[in-house]
Amino acid sequence: MGISRARYFFWLAALACGPLPAVADDLEEVIVTASLRQNTQAELAASVTVLDSATLRSAGQQHLQDILGLVPDLNWASGTSRPRYFQLRGVGELDQYQGAPNPSVGFLIDDIDFSGVGMPATSIDLGQVEVLRGPQGTSYGANALAGLISVRTQAPRPESELRTEASLGNFATWSLGAIAGGALPGALDGAFRLVAQQFRSDGFRRNEFLGRDSTNGYDERTLRARTVVRANGALTFDVSALAVRLDNGYDAFALDNSRVTHSDKPGRDAQDSHGLAVRAVYQPDAAWQLRSVTTVADSKINYSFDGDWGSDPNNDFTESFKRQRRSYAQDVRIESRDLADAKGPYLGWLLGAYALRLEETNQQRDIFNSEILRALESRFRATSAALYGQLDWHFAPAWRASAGARVERRNADYRDNESTPLSPSETMWGGNLSIQYDLATGWQAYGSLSRGFKAGGFNIGVLVPDNRRQFSAELLTSAELGLKWRSVTRHVSGALAAFAMRRGNEQVSTSYQVIPGDPLSFIFITDNAARGRNSGIEAEGSWQATAHWEFGGALTLLRTEYLGYAVGERNLNGRAQAHAPAWQYALHSVYTTGPWFARIDLQGTASFYYDTSHDERSAPFHLVNARVGYDSGKWAGSVYARNLFDQHYAMRGFFFGNRPPDFAAERFVQSGDPRQIGVNLSYSFH
Repeated sequence: MGISRARYFFWLAALACGPLPAVADDLEEVIVTASLRQNTQAELAASVTVLDSATLRSAGQQHLQDILGLVPDLNWASGTSRPRYFQLRGVGELDQYQGAPNPSVGFLIDDIDFSGVGMPATSIDLGQVEVLRGPQGTSYGANALAGLISVRTQAPRPESELRTEASLGNFATWSLGAIAGGALPGALDGAFRLVAQQFRSDGFRRNEFLGRDSTNGYDERTLRARTVVRANGALTFDVSALAVRLDNGYDAFALDNSRVTHSDKPGRDAQDSHGLAVRAVYQPDAAWQLRSVTTVADSKINYSFDGDWGSDPNNDFTESFKRQRRSYAQDVRIESRDLADAKGPYLGWLLGAYALRLEETNQQRDIFNSEILRALESRFRATSAALYGQLDWHFAPAWRASAGARVERRNADYRDNESTPLSPSETMWGGNLSIQYDLATGWQAYGSLSRGFKAGGFNIGVLVPDNRRQFSAELLTSAELGLKWRSVTRHVSGALAAFAMRRGNEQVSTSYQVIPGDPLSFIFITDNAARGRNSGIEAEGSWQATAHWEFGGALTLLRTEYLGYAVGERNLNGRAQAHAPAWQYALHSVYTTGPWFARIDLQGTASFYYDTSHDERSAPFHLVNARVGYDSGKWAGSVYARNLFDQHYAMRGFFFGNRPPDFAAERFVQSGDPRQIGVNLSYSFH
């Protein structure tokens, strides 16, 4: 790029902390909905990033994947057509080929739990994305050891709206969508919103053997509906439903680590997900309210790949996984009303109960030269029940404290056609303590101590040794100090946080090839390290410098290490954890004048280890995304470029033997997407 990394960091520090000129406009307060109590971003004693609808439209394109680089300390491991495996502050899964019931990073779409299957997060008409970093032991329990990603669709409005959207780009990329909404008909007091979209693309790869460009392509359909109804003065319902079908190809690996593949049987990464959420709030008076959230999710996943990545008819390996995951959840809480405007000290309280039923079936087929080599049929069921509570104490005008706790009981049952049935039960607990002090108008400092937990689980697969089939629960303790600021007169906001986390019984993913020359015998196993340590600093800020210019950015510095952990003869004590880059940054600038606008994003990621089983590392990379457009309110259009300078970088890496005839172990990577250029158009009828 011609500019040193140190200068990038200097620019970011200047944006976040430097002296800023005054402007007249006010800053809009950001409300965080994923916390137990809805708070402004500044009032929450935790690290949280909120991306609003304007940012999602200008910085994104089709999927949540497009904007993940804007969030500090958030990473994802590929190996799929869309992100499913996330890491926050270096904690998270790298793969879950046969499915896993206990992800480290929770993932919600309108409160519907899609943790571990996050592909339905298409970005058309999203309202807000919230990322809470650090263990959410009180609010979300076992599925949010590292943090939570919460995706919110646009809320219905009574004003009539009808809008169409279309896009066209290289790699045969196109989309067509529509959004409609308005007041509910008749005597109903409420509003509705409907969204539909079709998206297709060749998928940025060329299969030289088949002479096709679409073997890694995208075919994604989104249907969403949301309605808000006020039944009477005290009762409100908010109902969301979605049906997202992703029939994507998967042909991403090549023996020469290029974007040109030679697979004779390209894979597939299809997901058909449905979800329903019914949120009800009963507020009979100003003193308390009752909240209920009922959700149902159903995902059918069909994932396959060409195991040899080639076209040798005598060395033809393919592997497929068919997985169905259903969940039913109920959360009920009673809480005092927010009395932040009350004069003098006060105590807020909250008490809740949660239940989750999760069912999952998996079918694995390993095929060699058109004959089944190995087959596995498995079934998993788990029931979780939890009680939680929180006290919020404003004991002085400038001081606030909070304490919460959660106890969760989990019973699981796993059976397959190859191994002994497993039926473990465990009781886990977590919680948080925090204190916050208002230093001055718009300035808050906080400290927090939290404990998160993640349930144990099972390693699924025909070749998994019996003595490594089960692994234990993980505990994570986190201490954090933070500073937040928001100046209306200077039109600047930002946050700075330092954290230190200790992981007990750390769950670690390892992999190895059981049978030389058989790529399908490459198995993935989760086991427990003795301990782990993660610490770092996160900074983010935004500055409306003038009426036309906005600048912003984020910087993270992260240190991770395994403690007392060895894999076979490999001693990993002190080595950095996988997919945990030592630094990341994201800078952006937005210029607006009348209906015209332009945005440019610069993002960078340090080198990171691909896995625990080997010491192969990625190279650092820097990406530039840009958009220029026009928005009159009725008509809108823009030209976009992603990976503007066509950087070649990798998002996932393995080290094993897959090249005949000797099958020597070597490094293989899945490359990131190349440069994409296109146009977006939209028209509003109302």
